[in-house]
Amino acid sequence: MAAQQREAKLIVRLLGTDLDGTKHVPFALAAIEGVGINLGYAISRALGIDPTLRLGQLSEQQLSQIEDAIRNPLKYGIPVWMLNRRSDPVTGKNLHLIGPDLRLAVREDIEREKRIRSWRGVRHALGLKVRGQRTRTTGRKGGPVGVARKAK
Repeated sequence: MAAQQREAKLIVRLLGTDLDGTKHVPFALAAIEGVGINLGYAISRALGIDPTLRLGQLSEQQLSQIEDAIRNPLKYGIPVWMLNRRSDPVTGKNLHLIGPDLRLAVREDIEREKRIRSWRGVRHALGLKVRGQRTRTTGRKGGPVGVARKAK
């Protein structure tokens, strides 16, 4: 038995998130907030990990490489257009945020829009649709609205 099979882990802890070890690497990584399937594929290819492997089959060294690649994707040759925070308004740098940092940045962006009274900020403040969707029939709050029946 030259090549012995390693016992696959069912749950893998990565970047503060419990991931399903039975899923293929890119799909398991997509459970981390700020990482999508395409970035998962790009990271696995950049590290030379077979994307069809299950996450639970990877060694601790490979998992630490994946963690580092998610934190610093540019270091591993991931293209800039795959990052989720290109030319950050505060720092001007290309960043990739994950988890609570991403949630905080999005909340700050919305608050900035409200503060400068942009159209998007006003829509956010009023709780209306922001991206140009129709509001005549959808997105209503409260009970059903329709034609009232005439009282007999």
